[in-house]
Amino acid sequence: MQALVIGIGNPDRGDDAVGVEAARQVAVERPDVTVLEFDDPSEAIDAWEPDDTVVVVDAVSSGGHPGDIHVLDAAAQKLPTGRWSAGGTHALGLAAAVEIARALGRLPRYLVVVGVEAKHFGHGRAMTEPVAAAVPAAVEAVLTALDDAEALLTALDDAEADADPVDADADVGVAAIDDLGGEP
Repeated sequence: MQALVIGIGNPDRGDDAVGVEAARQVAVERPDVTVLEFDDPSEAIDAWEPDDTVVVVDAVSSGGHPGDIHVLDAAAQKLPTGRWSAGGTHALGLAAAVEIARALGRLPRYLVVVGVEAKHFGHGRAMTEPVAAAVPAAVEAVLTALDDAEALLTALDDAEADADPVDADADVGVAAIDDLGGEP
């Protein structure tokens, strides 16, 4: 079980760089987290395991204002389709990659997507001002998702441990009585 932050995007394609840039800044803030970068969202499917905590950050295009931040629990719900899923320059959008993972039983137990509304994806362009200005907010959203995941998963693990305590001595006692020919 590990915590992964995956930045999706192409640093040479304008606003599509936002996922990679945010992931790089998370790496500086949280060296305990594994940070990966992919140009194609489908590559992320092989990067995570079912017990992992994963936060993906990517450019999205939903018709909102450039720089808007969207945070979605992709393990609990499908990501929006249409223009939102086609954000960036990827042949296969993030929403499609997540749904492929869901169909294959390859979703991690905790998967949050931080989407940054983007507008320009031209080759050789820099990020636009509003998207570049949104990077700190995207990093904060990723860090918050990681902290929330840690708290949630700790609470779930504690609840599972409290719900089914195992008393090894009780099993040994029953076996000893049975071996003596008595009734348990």
